[in-house]
Amino acid sequence: MFEKVQAILARQLRIDADKITPQSDIKRDLGADSVDILQLLMKVEDMYGIVIPDEALAKFGTVQDVVSYLEKQEAKL
Repeated sequence: MFEKVQAILARQLRIDADKITPQSDIKRDLGADSVDILQLLMKVEDMYGIVIPDEALAKFGTVQDVVSYLEKQEAKL
C-alpha cells in the first residue's frame, strides 16, 4: 500500500519517490499544498472505490496516516 501512495505522490509532486518515506510529512517535507492533497485523495478514492470523509482527511499529516487509513478501509472490504 505504501508503494502505491508513494508512486502517486512522486508523480503528482514531481519528486523522486526515494525521498518519500512513511514518516514524511505531506505538507512540510514533500511540499504539497491543499490542492495536491485533494488530488491525491481523489486518485486514491478512484483507485479503491471509496469516499474519504473530511474528518479523516483532516487527520492526514504523514504518508503513513494515508496508508494506515487505506489499509483499514481495505480490511473492511
